[in-house]
Amino acid sequence: MHLRLFFLVGLLSLFCNGQAEKPAFSYSNVFDLQYVTDPQISPDGEKIVYRRMRMDIMNDRAVGDLWIVNSDGNKHQKLTSRDTNESSPRWSPSGDRIAFVSSNDEGSELFIYWTDSGRVARISQLPSSPGSISWSPSGEEIAFTMFVKTDAPVIAKMPKKPEGAKWAESPRITDRLYHEADGRGYIDPGFSQIFVIPALGGPARQVSSGDFQHRSSLSWSPDGKTIYFSANRNEDWEYDFRNSEVYALTLADGSIRALTDKPGPDHDVQVSPDGKYIAYVGYEDKVQTYQVRKVRIMDTSGNPVSELAVDLDRSIDQLIWAADSKGLYIGYDDKGNSKIGYLSLDGKVRKIADNLGGTSIGRPYGGGSFSVSEKGDIAYTYTTPEHPAELALVAKGKAVKKLTSLNKSLMESVALGKVEEIWYTSSFDQRKIQGWIVYPPHYDPSKKYPFMVENHGGPIANYGDRFSAEMQLYAAAGYIVFYPNPRGSTSYGEEFGNLLYHNYPGEDYNDVMDGVDYCIAKGIAHEDQLYVTGGSAGGIMTAWIIGKNDRFEAAVVAKPVMNWISKTLVADNYFGYANTRFPGQPWENFEAYWKFSPLSLVANVETPTMVMVGMDDLRTPPSEAKQLYHALKLRKIETVLVEIPGASHGIANKPSNLITKIAHTVAWFDKYAKPGNEE
Repeated sequence: MHLRLFFLVGLLSLFCNGQAEKPAFSYSNVFDLQYVTDPQISPDGEKIVYRRMRMDIMNDRAVGDLWIVNSDGNKHQKLTSRDTNESSPRWSPSGDRIAFVSSNDEGSELFIYWTDSGRVARISQLPSSPGSISWSPSGEEIAFTMFVKTDAPVIAKMPKKPEGAKWAESPRITDRLYHEADGRGYIDPGFSQIFVIPALGGPARQVSSGDFQHRSSLSWSPDGKTIYFSANRNEDWEYDFRNSEVYALTLADGSIRALTDKPGPDHDVQVSPDGKYIAYVGYEDKVQTYQVRKVRIMDTSGNPVSELAVDLDRSIDQLIWAADSKGLYIGYDDKGNSKIGYLSLDGKVRKIADNLGGTSIGRPYGGGSFSVSEKGDIAYTYTTPEHPAELALVAKGKAVKKLTSLNKSLMESVALGKVEEIWYTSSFDQRKIQGWIVYPPHYDPSKKYPFMVENHGGPIANYGDRFSAEMQLYAAAGYIVFYPNPRGSTSYGEEFGNLLYHNYPGEDYNDVMDGVDYCIAKGIAHEDQLYVTGGSAGGIMTAWIIGKNDRFEAAVVAKPVMNWISKTLVADNYFGYANTRFPGQPWENFEAYWKFSPLSLVANVETPTMVMVGMDDLRTPPSEAKQLYHALKLRKIETVLVEIPGASHGIANKPSNLITKIAHTVAWFDKYAKPGNEE
C-alpha cells in the first residue's frame, strides 16, 4: 500500500511539474499562428464576416479566407467552399449580400455572396486588382478603385532585331518622382481611378478622370448621385506629396469638385447617413516631424462646420458615422494601447474599448480595425500580449465579448513570457517614459538573465501591450526583453512625438539608456549582461547606441540608416525627408545630415555587431547596412553581415524570414554570452 501510494504521489508530481513546465513558444509555432483581420458586422448586427489569416508553411506566406459567425458566437464557419485567397468583405446596405475580393495567380476579381442561399458568383473581369470597395445606398452598384496602366516614356528608337535573336531586355525608363516602393518594387506607370460596376455583374465603368492618383476610401451620398473621396489633384501634385483634399464626384457627368484647399493631408472621407455632413481626418501641414490627425466636419457643399475632439491630443486612425448621424466612432492610440471611442458632434470623446490590434504579428505595433452596426454594436480585432488578434464584439451598453479563440490550442500548449509595463523618468528633462519588460517563460527572479533592448522602428510609431512573436521568441531563448517608447513615439501627443524634429537621433537615446539604468537599479538587468538590437529606426538607434557607449556585450543592427545623405537620395521615399526630418535637402545642409548619421560615430564602436538587411529592401537599402559592415571590417571590429534573399524592408513578411531574423540575432548574442547566463 505504501509503495502504491508513493507511486501515485510520484505520478501526481510528474503531472503537476509537466503542467508547470510547458515548452516555450518556439520557432515552429510561428507557422501555427492565426489571427483576425477586417471584421465587418452586418447592418442589423446579427452576423460578422472577417478575414482569417493563417501561415502557409509550404509556400512560406500568410494567406487569408473569409469566415462568418453569429454575433452570439454560434455558427462559426467558412463563408465559401472556395480554397483561394479572399479579402475585403463588405455588406450590402440591406445585409442580404457580401461583396468581396478573391485572388489567384491570374489576378483579383469581385465576387458576391448571397446570405440566404450561400451562392457565390464572380461579377467582374478586371485587368487589375480592385480596392476600396463601397456599396451604393440602393445596393445596385459597387464602387471601387483600380490601377490603370499607361505607357512609359520612349526616349530612343531601337533598330529591329533579327528574327530569333536574343537581345538584352529593353531598358526601364521613368520620368516620375515616385517610381518604386518597398515590398512592391518598380511601379508601372499609370494611375488609380474610380470605377462603378453593377452589383449583378456587367462592365465596370470608369467614373474618375485625369492623370491623378485616386486610391482613397469611397463614400456615397445617400441619394447615390455623388461619391466623395480624397486625393491630390493639384497641378503640382507629384511634388506636393504630403497634401490631399476632399473631392465630390458627380456620377451623372463625371465632374469633380474640390471641397477643401488647406495644405496637408485630408483623408478617410465619410458622409453622414442623413447626408448633411462630411467627416474626414487630417491636419493643416506645419511641416514638422509629427502632427496629430484631427476629425473635421463640413457640410456637403464644402462649408466648414468644426474641428472635433480638439482636446484629444491623439491621432485619429479610423472613422465611422453612427447611424443617427449624431457622432462618430473613432480609433486612436493612447500610451501604447489602441482604443475605440465615440466622438459626439460637440467634440466630446467617450472611450468604448481597449486592446484594438494584434494584426502586426512580428513586433508589438498598433493596427487592427473595427466596424459598427446600425444599432451601435462594434466588431473589432482584439489583442493582448497573450494572443494575436481575435474577433471581439462590444454590444451597446455591454461588456466586451471575445467571439473567437483561433489560437486557443496553441496557447494552451506553450508557455509565454510574462509582459510587464514599466514607467521611468528621463534624465534629460524628467519626462515620464513608458516601456515593457518580457520575462523568459518559467522566470526565476533569483537567477541572473541576459538583458536585451529591442528598439522600435518608425521612429514615428509605438510599441504596446500587444502580442509579439518576436518578443516571445527572444524571451523563450532566455533573454529578458525591454522594449521602450522613447520620445518621438506616437500615442503620447503631438509635442512628445515632435521632439525629434530636426533632432533625430536625439534625446531618444537618453530615454532608452535611462530605461536600461532603471532596470539595472531594479535588479532586472545587469551591467555585464546587456545586449541591444532593433530594426529600421530601431536599427538607427542601435547603431547610435553602440557609437555612443560600449556597455553592450553585442549588438544586432537590422535594416538601418547609417548615412542620411545616401539614404535620402536612394530610398524609395527619398523625396519625403527634406524639412520634416532635417532642414533642406542633403546638398543644402550637409553638416546636419551627417551630424545625425550613425556612420559619423563608427570610429567609436567597439561592440561586436551583426548587421542584417533584406536584399530587396528599398526603404533602407542594403548599401546602408554595408556601410556599417565595411567600416567595422576596416576597423577590425568583430562583425558579420547577414543578407536575407528576397526580403524587403518588412523582413518578417515571410514567416521563415521572421524566424531567420530572430534565430540569427539570438545566435549572435549567445556567442558573446558571459558564463553564468541562465537559459
